[in-house]
Amino acid sequence: MSDYRIETKCIQSGYTPKNGEPRVLPIYQSTTFKYDDSDQMGKLFDLEASGYFYTRLQNPTNDAVAAKICDMEGGYAAMLTSSGQAANFYAIMNIAEAGDHIICSSAVYGGTYNLYAHTIRKMGIQATFVDPDCTPEELDAAFRENTKAVVGETIANPALTVLDIEKFAKAAHAHGVPLIVDNTFATPVNCRPFEWGADIVTHSTTKYMDGHASCVGGAIVDSGNFDWTKYADKFPGLTTPDETYHGLVYTERFGKGAYITKATSQMMRDLGSIQSPQNAFLLNIGLETLHLRMPRHCENALKAAEFLKSQEKVAWVNCPSMEGDKYYDLAKKYMPNGTCGVITFGLKGGRDAAVKMMDSLKMIAIVTHVADARSCVLHPASHTHRQMNDKELLEAGVQPDLIRFSVGIENIDDIIDDLKQALEAV
Repeated sequence: MSDYRIETKCIQSGYTPKNGEPRVLPIYQSTTFKYDDSDQMGKLFDLEASGYFYTRLQNPTNDAVAAKICDMEGGYAAMLTSSGQAANFYAIMNIAEAGDHIICSSAVYGGTYNLYAHTIRKMGIQATFVDPDCTPEELDAAFRENTKAVVGETIANPALTVLDIEKFAKAAHAHGVPLIVDNTFATPVNCRPFEWGADIVTHSTTKYMDGHASCVGGAIVDSGNFDWTKYADKFPGLTTPDETYHGLVYTERFGKGAYITKATSQMMRDLGSIQSPQNAFLLNIGLETLHLRMPRHCENALKAAEFLKSQEKVAWVNCPSMEGDKYYDLAKKYMPNGTCGVITFGLKGGRDAAVKMMDSLKMIAIVTHVADARSCVLHPASHTHRQMNDKELLEAGVQPDLIRFSVGIENIDDIIDDLKQALEAV
């Protein structure tokens, strides 16, 4: 479907029914698949043939949705995971092991920060966090001999930092490692990181892709552009024999599909963070309207940001699509049609005023979620990022008074009216 535009890909990619088959993607709610003889099954287990034998590794519903997301991003191969966290974990563990090192933008989602700063450190992988606004020279200085990847978010959650993808890609490639970009907030409707030099893209499909807060999920998409064999010594997991598959070498057998094949047949085999076929089915329904929802999210967010900026009680507002924002120029470069529906702001009364305002909202809900059809708010320092200390919070771009406002697709006048009455209560 590569010749179609993004709007058509949202609806048509991934599943093409044959004569007499269901028009809507079916849910293959089965753990197992039947074969007529043991030789056929054996070839599947040895990766000598393609097909389905156990849903933990592959499922027709999941594969169709992964193929759609892959096509939307302009990638070569993709897989679904049980959550965005699982996607970010697999993306690293697929190419790094104990004794290795990664570089990560410090302005990333709190859960991702904890994953890379603490959890994978216990597995022997160290992470160096760099300011996303660092100079090329500062970024270059963060690399080590054992660095295996560079990671960042297109639009950071909740700092709303816009990643300079070209700068990070250039540095990564100069040191022979891939750039992994979490594209959750922008979605491929507004940004396709592969076009700017990224090699691997991850998603929390739980957010805009689903769009209805109905199912948790994640995805990993490989561009197929990074040449693992050129840096074979750095990535032995892909370029040397895998004894668990009788000495198979992924790059030799699968070429551009090596990365996703290994992630599926090894990471998913052993760790099992699968997305259920039911959730993949619901995700696909969300994807079919993604191209309609994202422009409305962006439009509403910009209007809400402009309203908040005009209010006396509001100290500051961040919205990358708003003129005057620190990241406005980068946003226009990478996302000329809009960024996302999430904005942040703080009140002059600080944390106490923020809590008072949030408690006074009527339609806009206080929830842990972000980036779905309904408007919602959160105080990250007290909620999603509460495990981080003050230093880590500031490095991640999270001020103590920061309110994360996920602007939904309701009528903008109703959204602003709710903000107005809540501000009056402060």
